Amino acid sequence: MNVQIIKKNGKPEWAIIPYIEYKKIQELIEDSEDIQAIENFHKKLQAGEEVLIPGEVTFAIIEGKNPIRAWREYKNIKIAELAKNSNISAAYLSQIETGKRNPTINTLKTIAKVLNVDVDVLIE
Repeated sequence: MNVQIIKKNGKPEWAIIPYIEYKKIQELIEDSEDIQAIENFHKKLQAGEEVLIPGEVTFAIIEGKNPIRAWREYKNIKIAELAKNSNISAAYLSQIETGKRNPTINTLKTIAKVLNVDVDVLIE
């Protein structure tokens, strides 16, 4: 690398490098930051502080599907089965999924437990 050192009072003050070298260093720093962010995410994931949401569920929610329905369909659970295991009626669950009724926090917690997901991912 071609570096020009500018001194002040006999001590190095500035290092001048070709722009292409500067860009390479900048990319290395960005790569290092990305690696650190990924490592931090994995640590949080292992500690239970982060969750992974499958793309299929994410896209269904973006397209307007209720999160409970998106997760239920992703896990191939019929509405009657989820309702039964959540101790609610299928009609009530259907109304929740279509936005006609809002579930209580206890109902949401129960549904989340049955779906084996964090309750936070079910809240719109």
